[in-house]
This record gives sequence, C-alpha cells and structure tokens, in this order.
Amino acid sequence: MAKASRERRPVIELRSTAGTGFTYVTKKNKIDSRERLVVRKYDPVIRRHVEFAEER
Repeated sequence: MAKASRERRPVIELRSTAGTGFTYVTKKNKIDSRERLVVRKYDPVIRRHVEFAEER
C-alpha cells in the first residue's frame, strides 16, 4: 500500500525563476494536478518573493 502512495504523490523540485539556483522540495498529487506547479515563495539568495516552477 505504501508503494501506491508514493506513485500518486511524487517528490518534485521547485526551482527559482530568478535564476539563483535555489530550490524547494515538495510533493504533489500527480493524478489531480497534471500541469506543472508554479508557486510564489521566498528566495533567500535575492531576499525577495519570486515564482518557483516545477522542474522535471
């Protein structure tokens, strides 16, 4: 049962669109949200909130 859970919610990396190379790691439901995830989060390298996009 744990294996099915892992396949539905894979670990993804969110990379900063500011080009700093900073990443966040999170999980997402692959079945419900098939498009790429874009989240506005804090980038400590440039000390601002920027968009983080899912990296494949």
